[in-house]
Amino acid sequence: MGTVSKALSLLTYFNHGRTAIGLSDLTRLSGMNKATVYRLMNELQESGFVEQTGSDRSYRLGPQVLRLAALREAAVPILSVSRQVLRDLSDETGETTHLSLLQGSQLNSLSHAYSPRNATRVMMEDAKVLTFHGTSSGMAVLAYAEPDFAETILSQPLGARTPETITDPQKIRAQLTSIRKSGIAVSVGGFEEDVHSHAVPIFDPDRKVIGALAVAAPASRMTAEQKQLIPAALRRAGATLTYRIGGSAPAGFPQDETA
Repeated sequence: MGTVSKALSLLTYFNHGRTAIGLSDLTRLSGMNKATVYRLMNELQESGFVEQTGSDRSYRLGPQVLRLAALREAAVPILSVSRQVLRDLSDETGETTHLSLLQGSQLNSLSHAYSPRNATRVMMEDAKVLTFHGTSSGMAVLAYAEPDFAETILSQPLGARTPETITDPQKIRAQLTSIRKSGIAVSVGGFEEDVHSHAVPIFDPDRKVIGALAVAAPASRMTAEQKQLIPAALRRAGATLTYRIGGSAPAGFPQDETA
């Protein structure tokens, strides 16, 4: 990993639950030595990507990140476009909906919506890094990603977050083949126990997968009726979102089959 990659990787440890991180915690999270982390964070601070705050001089994201995020949103307004799609999908299914985007070799949760229909719901956190092999969103992306990308992901150590997480690359490849036939990915307890999720890929104008739209529900609420309703609603919502960002599904993408 080069110097730039190392520096940028430090930014991935910030999220909604961890908006400020001290030097010692960054060292622990990254696995790098403290001197290296200190040097890289100083360089990021000089460029405005981070700033220090509080009496303990913890780091938080700086104004340069906000500027780049605004430019990204202006160029590809998927966040703005997705909000209504997520709300409508959540209203139709009665469950939590979320959008994740492929950013380099990571899949990050971008936005979500909750339904007021049920008090018990799957909770989401924007900017959370999702595993490819343990989530329906990740599997939907892998199924339509370039083969080399998918193989690179599957060649890495695949950790188990729950007892239900599938970590055998051969079993995952078999699932990807099935997903390509149906156009929809399903995961039960692979990322969080007792969570049943469905996801469809989202495509850009070049017909390349850029992320996934998903519905996540408590497994106990996944009735036979919901297993029919959610995939159908999700397919429509995925096609709508892809269309609204100017994207197109690749040739042969199955849009009308049932899960």
